[in-house]
Amino acid sequence: MKQTPVTAEALKAYSASYCSSPAKKAMTNAFSRTSLSDLSFDPVASRDVNFRFSNSIKTMSATNQKSSGRCWLFAATNLLREIIAGKKNLDSFELSQSHLAFWDKFERANYYIDSIIDTSALPDGDRTVDYIIETGVGDGGQWDMFVNIVRKYGIVPKDAMPETFQSSSTSQVNKYLNLCLRKAACLIRSVGREDHSREAKIEEIRQKTLDSVFSFLCECYTLPPERFDFEYTDKDGGYHLEKDFTPISFRDEMIGDYLDGYVSIINAPTADKPFGKTYTVAYLGNVSGAPEIVYLNLEIDEFRELVKKQLVDGEPVWFGSDCGKYSDSTRKVWDPGAFDFELLTGLDLSMTKQQMLDYHVSKMNHAMVFTGVNLREDGTPDRWKVENSWGSDGPNKGYHTATAEWFDRYVYQAVINKKYLEAFRDALAEKPVVLLPWDPMGSLAD
Repeated sequence: MKQTPVTAEALKAYSASYCSSPAKKAMTNAFSRTSLSDLSFDPVASRDVNFRFSNSIKTMSATNQKSSGRCWLFAATNLLREIIAGKKNLDSFELSQSHLAFWDKFERANYYIDSIIDTSALPDGDRTVDYIIETGVGDGGQWDMFVNIVRKYGIVPKDAMPETFQSSSTSQVNKYLNLCLRKAACLIRSVGREDHSREAKIEEIRQKTLDSVFSFLCECYTLPPERFDFEYTDKDGGYHLEKDFTPISFRDEMIGDYLDGYVSIINAPTADKPFGKTYTVAYLGNVSGAPEIVYLNLEIDEFRELVKKQLVDGEPVWFGSDCGKYSDSTRKVWDPGAFDFELLTGLDLSMTKQQMLDYHVSKMNHAMVFTGVNLREDGTPDRWKVENSWGSDGPNKGYHTATAEWFDRYVYQAVINKKYLEAFRDALAEKPVVLLPWDPMGSLAD
């Protein structure tokens, strides 16, 4: 590599440029006591962003994932609870996110072991092996991973498996779970490929590991219920007791085959992902033997229109986004127009969505639910209503506003009813292109 040292003359010029600017000196004073986000806030540009929507779906109170990365589960169960509340005439209700998180972690431990076995012939230091080992098992997830768990293990009301300290604060759970799994990975990779009893030895490691993982998860979350009663009071004050459900029978009665009717669409405008095709990601999953995770990549105009159509028809939309960009935590608004970081810092920060993905500036990291949209006279959206899972704080009790610009730049995934996707039937029937494990479209929402 050719190296170009910074010279003393260049440093002198940089220093002179800084010292000659009163504005830069003033910003030094401001930066020393105030956050960059607060300093870059533009109160005039933010005036037009409010919490009023021409199309708004009535939904229940905001939920709270607390100190955990279960946003994808909270967002998904927030969709399902509206179906159940409609059937049972409820004004408040939650499904157990702990039940789903328990089984996700257990199944993901087994999936991790399968991934280690599948790559055991690759050398130490191989990028795929390192990625699998380092990624481990966390809280984050994707829509299809939620579907996998519900299909295999069903759903239960929150009363049937309530939160515990560990389910709501998962950092130590994940720490020790991953230590255990990495030890298992070490043992599996150390079994010689020429060993005639290799498969038996690996299976013994798997079963011993899964047995200890199951017990550990029971200690953290409690043992998931096999049977339970559904006890509730409806909007009219009527008391109800429906007895002897299993998680599977509760799912079948309350939501039926609802989950079979939806597809994940993405907007990933990168050169390696032509629009109108489906994609999956290598070693991304949670339940061994379940269908692979599949996305349909669409241009932003098509993507936006599908989300709008589903909302206007009265159905909320699960979506994944980069929630860390241009967030006003006071007003609970996502709005690039309300912050001028370039003016504040003097840095060139402009990048396209493609560039942000290619150069690791942005990716999906949080899942929420669109529950409304405001349409201009020409029918185009100018702001979106968002149900979050960070509790009920804020001016709109846990609900947020996202502007049209933020949507186009930082929303990456949405779950859409198949009835809106007839034009893409052929694309959905094709075998998906397999992306590398570290592709940004394999990021997990937490």
